Amino acid sequence: MLGSLGAKTAVAEEEKALDQGFGPEFLATNDSEGFRSRRLSVEYLPSIQHADHLFGLRASDYRYSQAGWARHGQKVSVFGRQLDPATLNGWIFDAGVFTQGGHTLLTLDGGYRLPLAKRTALEVFINRDWVETQTALDRGVSYTFAGVALDQGIGPHVTLVGVAGQQYFSDGNRRDHGRVRLIYQPSLDLGLTLQARFRAYRSTQDDVGRAYFNPEHYSETMLAIGWRQRYQGWMGALVAGLGREKIDDSPLQPTRLFEVSLQSPVRAAQSLRLRAGYNRSASYSGPDYHYRYVIGEWIIRF
Repeated sequence: MLGSLGAKTAVAEEEKALDQGFGPEFLATNDSEGFRSRRLSVEYLPSIQHADHLFGLRASDYRYSQAGWARHGQKVSVFGRQLDPATLNGWIFDAGVFTQGGHTLLTLDGGYRLPLAKRTALEVFINRDWVETQTALDRGVSYTFAGVALDQGIGPHVTLVGVAGQQYFSDGNRRDHGRVRLIYQPSLDLGLTLQARFRAYRSTQDDVGRAYFNPEHYSETMLAIGWRQRYQGWMGALVAGLGREKIDDSPLQPTRLFEVSLQSPVRAAQSLRLRAGYNRSASYSGPDYHYRYVIGEWIIRF
């Protein structure tokens, strides 16, 4: 009893002493059309309990390039998150000012997830940012995407997730989004999931001057397998999927998805998060478009 109390006191004193933090954050993407983006950020955290409970300031430098064209941007933002690492219930936000090519945008990325019952959770989210293509950045086209997601457990092994949202573009276009995901977990101890995914959207404006990929009707059906495993506080996960997409009246085309992530213990003095992924689907240049990305964050508490 006394030993347990002493250990808890030591942990509490350590968390109280390490209540600030700093570190770098980065993002790199490239696609089959030669479009590249790079983001390098520096974060200062005046308040941090652990990697999923913090508040901070971030200064970011953006670089875009494609076939001799280049663009430089800067963003300053405030951000925070307060999440339960086990359930992801809680909130997250990032609000800032993003300037590029003579255009300025107030950006926002946030969400709030709360449990409604033992197997039911509701999430509301919003995202506002630039559309990242050469033409859209030159024109200063932005979007605001807001929606709601409902998670419903059906027994201990099955979860049904539904998402509905609307995406408003600054050029007057609007997209209505719907998504459904059925997740089956054959064993509660293996961290393995089998997933059936469906997503679709409808655009109200068919001509956007080739600023971004914009079919009037789009849908994708995908079967995916996911795996998540924890080892000594480290969390690793991967998702791989194969699907078929329908673009307006065109024939069905294959799609692919792969993502891997690694996260260190959230309550350690240093916290590391890495995620990388690959997606193959269509764009206005043809059906063989693919996109790769890697993102990372390193937090040092002091």
